[in-house]
Amino acid sequence: METGYLVLETGEVFEGKLIGRLKDTTGEVVFNTGMTGYQEMMTDPSYKGQILTFCYPLIGNYGINLLDDESDRPQVSGVIIGDMCETPSHFLSLKNLSDQLKESGIIGLTSIDTRALVKVIRKHGTINGRITKQKTSIEEKFKQNWNKFWVEEVSTKEIRSYKNDGPHVVLIDYGHKKSILQALLEEGCSVTVVPYHFSYEQIKALHPNGVLLSNGPGDPMELKPWFQDIKKISESYPTLGICLGHQLLALAYGAKTEKLAYGHRGSNHPVKELTTGKVRMTSQNHGYVVVEDSINLDVFQVTFRNVNDRTVEGLKHMHHPIQAVQFHPEAHPGPSDTAYVFQDFIQQLLPVGEIPYAVM
Repeated sequence: METGYLVLETGEVFEGKLIGRLKDTTGEVVFNTGMTGYQEMMTDPSYKGQILTFCYPLIGNYGINLLDDESDRPQVSGVIIGDMCETPSHFLSLKNLSDQLKESGIIGLTSIDTRALVKVIRKHGTINGRITKQKTSIEEKFKQNWNKFWVEEVSTKEIRSYKNDGPHVVLIDYGHKKSILQALLEEGCSVTVVPYHFSYEQIKALHPNGVLLSNGPGDPMELKPWFQDIKKISESYPTLGICLGHQLLALAYGAKTEKLAYGHRGSNHPVKELTTGKVRMTSQNHGYVVVEDSINLDVFQVTFRNVNDRTVEGLKHMHHPIQAVQFHPEAHPGPSDTAYVFQDFIQQLLPVGEIPYAVM
């Protein structure tokens, strides 16, 4: 393998072996603590524009299959791996990880001390970096790619409909995971997936029984032009927000968000359900959180809290059927402790054919 480098904007350089498509790339360097699920992570649209570091040392040992993709292609800008397995062993495996990276045009580095890299990220906070064949500093031209509007790149460009016998849910796509759609379909819902920029009037024309705001990449404030529509939609239809969707609902009602030092990304984050006192293990992938002091407690009740850093993980509207969670109840990868969030949402939906209260 050819020698390559991860060059960080803070000056550190990590040397490793290049894998995948040998083309320089830049991105926000993040890490995920999950022990499994590398295929789901790489295809999660929330990682768009990011270089993903796998904390677990051995990656690729069960290969790549046809079942676990969370979108139609890998979304990461690059991957950083400690030890990559080139000879996977699993009855569903169709190819190895290295071949998948090549086919998808994604570059990576293996034989990296990922523990040392994670320590650097935890020290400085999330860092931008570049995977390159040349051991040089980061040029200004590469820095221009760090603040793109990634939601526009991962959101659907057209309406997609899935018919079922249950209530009709409009899924506003900011970069949704396939598992969220699948969770709704498994509960019997009909689902219409629409682009991120759909207005209240366009949603109304689809006659939904409820609306789901999906996960997605980037800073939620980039979607400020749509906050007014999001608020109007949620006041008119039972609404569930997941991850980025959670942040957008909070922002639409006047709260603020802030960036975490190095994000929550993993399959083992403990979250306390404040109404019951129970702790749920959750799958998470986000770099921003809702600022608790900015939440109007006359409007929203905090329903979940992160056990590790006490950040807000869930909100429920005091008057409308609106709920939002920062974690991923569909998991994939991760535990299914909070799958009931989907059932709670669906129970709030109006019967098929009934007109929502705010549209009458």
